[in-house]
Amino acid sequence: MGEPSKAPSQLGPAAQSARVERDERLSAHDFDAAPFTIAWEVTRACAYSCAHCRADAQPKRDPRELDTEEGMRLIDMLAGFGTRPILVLTGGDPLMRRDLFELARYADERGLRVSLTPTATALPTRERMREARAAGIRRVAFSLDAADPAVHDHFRGFEGSFDRTLAGMENALAEDLPIQVNTTVCAHNADQLDRLVPLLESVGVVQWSVFFLVPVGRGARLKMLTAEEHEEVLGRLFELTDTVSFDIKATAAPHYRRIVRQRSDRATGAGFQFPDGLNRPGHGKGVNDGRGFMFISHLGEVMPSGFLPIAAGNVREQDPVALYRDSPLFRELRDPGALRGKCGRCEFREVCGGSRARAFAVTGDHLAADPSCSYQPT
Repeated sequence: MGEPSKAPSQLGPAAQSARVERDERLSAHDFDAAPFTIAWEVTRACAYSCAHCRADAQPKRDPRELDTEEGMRLIDMLAGFGTRPILVLTGGDPLMRRDLFELARYADERGLRVSLTPTATALPTRERMREARAAGIRRVAFSLDAADPAVHDHFRGFEGSFDRTLAGMENALAEDLPIQVNTTVCAHNADQLDRLVPLLESVGVVQWSVFFLVPVGRGARLKMLTAEEHEEVLGRLFELTDTVSFDIKATAAPHYRRIVRQRSDRATGAGFQFPDGLNRPGHGKGVNDGRGFMFISHLGEVMPSGFLPIAAGNVREQDPVALYRDSPLFRELRDPGALRGKCGRCEFREVCGGSRARAFAVTGDHLAADPSCSYQPT
């Protein structure tokens, strides 16, 4: 793909501010004590049938979901981390819960930093985006998987979803809500990434979060990129970093941090934590499944991520703070020495650690080597 760009960063003011805040918080964060981000699947209900949906979302809400009272109690417990983590209200389509903004407002009042990932149906109207902002929601993330409307609509299983996505983004921007775009990349749409960049620029997004397919849920029927293709696409994202006005983040691809490490002295968009300030392999940690990240299912199950469906416990009976800090599952995921195969031998195992979710999805072992990484440890 050529040499990485050396152009000075062109990040817009909003993206720059978001990056600085994130990097400052990451640098001071102890991932053993608290997650940086918590995703709460408030419902699995969704009108779409996306080809890559890890939740295998359904048209109607599950009557076993955490109810409003249980949701409030969960928020109280999450506030007990004491670090003001990001709380992502996700789904399914979180807008299908009538109490969504009540929950968001309460989470904001309890000190959590709330964001929202709505589905681009007719629900994210300007009025609802105004309600979201009033409830304390700080960012709204929409999914856009291709620059070609037909490719995106095929991914989402709904004709017209591309146009509705742009309309939802316009409604959020009209209410001064920062916009993030999430893109899931697999073998079917990898050629769309470069074409998406001008569109993201024109919209004025703050962050582009590129999700690399983990074959779970409906996504198990899609074809992943090969290890070599992962390396190529991640390298391209690195090259783009200093040429666009928005922040770029690779999700479910922790080996992006290894690529950043190898190609530069900075940690832009990679989710690094450098407690000792040393810029070299083996020093610093990156967010990963169960390490800096925690997922709460619609049933209250506490998992390392939505792509790694192994429950450590349930918030209906247990404290999620204690589960994150002390459960055997979360503790081993934060122990680089527990990794197996080439991930366990890799000099980047603390900075990267491999996707534990992808290892589990492909091999059945959440501590196995990440099959999407082509790097061979020295």
